[in-house]
Amino acid sequence: MMPISRQSVQAAGRAKPAQVCLIEGYASRFGVADLAGDVIRPGAFSRTLRQKAPIDMLLQHSAAGCIGKWLRLAEDAHGLFVRGLVENLEVCSMILAGLNGLSIGFRPRLWQPLSSGGRRLIEIELVEISLVAEPMLRSARFDLI
Repeated sequence: MMPISRQSVQAAGRAKPAQVCLIEGYASRFGVADLAGDVIRPGAFSRTLRQKAPIDMLLQHSAAGCIGKWLRLAEDAHGLFVRGLVENLEVCSMILAGLNGLSIGFRPRLWQPLSSGGRRLIEIELVEISLVAEPMLRSARFDLI
């Protein structure tokens, strides 16, 4: 495994992106409506997390291939906290240029309609978590650590 580099380095006078990037943030926040009006309740991810199956890290929900791996997925009082290692040089460059959104790919298992038109998501099957330019949940963001 390559060593983790958390910043760009100077090479011949110009910035060179890191080979890998360590990121963390919230892929989802509980009780906050996304742009579709969906609201995720605390505990919605618990079944998926208990199964301990790997969750793909994708770019813009593209099934073209994984761009890294999630090292930690955990529900806390705020939402679904994630920490991951991005192992794609191009994507690390995008992160250094400002990419910082997260978005979940999921299958709803138990939900209730909301009068506002969205859904109250009680239980979902998490399929993947993507790094995205514009997350459906505006507060679903990550930081480079």
